[in-house]
Amino acid sequence: MLLVLNAINFPFVGAIGLSGFILVVFFICFFAVLAFEFVNGFHDTANAVATVIYTKTLKPYPAIVWSGLWNFLGVFVIGTAVAMSLLKLVPLEKLITLPVQVGACLVIAILLSSIIWNLGTWYLGIPLSSSHTLIGAMVGASIGFTYYYGGSGVNWGKAKEIALSLFISPVIGFAGSALLMYLEKNFIRSKRWFHAPKSDEDKPPFAIRALLVATCTLVSFFHGSNDGQKGVGLMMLVLIAFLPASFALNKTVSNEKILVLLNNTEETLHKIPLETSKQKAVVFKLKTQIEQAKFQLSKLNSDNIKQKFGFRKQLQTITSAIKTVAADKETRLPDQLKKLLEADEKGLEKATDFAPLWVLAAISLSLGLGTMIGWKRIVVTIGEKIGNENLNYAQGATAEIVTAATIGLSTGLGLPVSTTHVLSSGVAGAMAASKGTKSLNFKTLRSIGIAWLLTLPAAIVLSLLLFMFFHLFV
Repeated sequence: MLLVLNAINFPFVGAIGLSGFILVVFFICFFAVLAFEFVNGFHDTANAVATVIYTKTLKPYPAIVWSGLWNFLGVFVIGTAVAMSLLKLVPLEKLITLPVQVGACLVIAILLSSIIWNLGTWYLGIPLSSSHTLIGAMVGASIGFTYYYGGSGVNWGKAKEIALSLFISPVIGFAGSALLMYLEKNFIRSKRWFHAPKSDEDKPPFAIRALLVATCTLVSFFHGSNDGQKGVGLMMLVLIAFLPASFALNKTVSNEKILVLLNNTEETLHKIPLETSKQKAVVFKLKTQIEQAKFQLSKLNSDNIKQKFGFRKQLQTITSAIKTVAADKETRLPDQLKKLLEADEKGLEKATDFAPLWVLAAISLSLGLGTMIGWKRIVVTIGEKIGNENLNYAQGATAEIVTAATIGLSTGLGLPVSTTHVLSSGVAGAMAASKGTKSLNFKTLRSIGIAWLLTLPAAIVLSLLLFMFFHLFV
């Protein structure tokens, strides 16, 4: 039966040249990504609605549905920079040269370890970063892969960049919320703004309610734009690992279009006034890379997977070099030439850094549905257990304003951050600025802090062990 499915055209995915056990594993991995994003929805997105629920701004289910909708939209509206950053953690170029069973081991180890750790911490009601979990899992599986097959291994430069953003963002959440709360205390005279509701009938005035709904909306939207992209990156890893020929390059960007963009970039480079030897060297190197890419493109065979990934890597090198030239202050590019280079760079980037529309839709739907289920454990922790008192209006709005700004900026920079840790640290910062550290529940904060510190190493070890276990069957 399974063999009959071989090479049939499936909706959206296209022809799947897999059969037997590998076909089963492909579909397991496919649906496991959706499961991960579903878990991410009720684990992480609960943070976005905790403030509006505990300030009696919205009832739980309207808040959850509203947040789920904006998470759904967040995945669609923002690009795929975060997803592509995650893909760069694993050794894709080496992976596609090996049997598909090896890629299956890598993907299953990453997915299973991420889901296990996420569900475990959710059951205990501990706000945890799905970002930490996923990145740790990707690093652990990549270490195991490198042990068996060599190659470049983990992209430690990218891993260091991502880890830095994960560890700095909670500090920004705490400090930013504390500072903003301090300013509010000194400049806002309304006692109502600092009121904590005591019952379901004790609801905020319309203006405060509107502000709290707006901040919840922003956090939900930016959570979707950042955390949703992690699911997009995972799905693209599954598709590339199992179907590399179909997903190495974006089929919607034709070879003719790529050639036009390379020629345009080359013409723009000829117009740059070169004054120093450094400028000449940088531009000459980029021109050489473009000529090599044009030659590779002329010989490109759609059935040669290794060739396609070589060309993909060459294009990524060129787009990175164009960014460097455009941003180099010494080159002193005229604005017109700079805009031309940036337009060509974005066009070339679409050929390599992409996700099909149906992937965005599937991840958005999983994240949105997950938001509407299983939210209560994390909401209770954020609303009741970080401080010794329930959230007041000012603390809730302050934490969410800082969280939305931090996540939005990180998404623009293509860096994954933890909504959970930014918001929970923001709530702690706002509470500390309100009534000092005595208002904080250090037992809860200690649990969150321990989970924060353990997640990366635990995910790395779990994913590494799972990869080595599954590899026994290859």
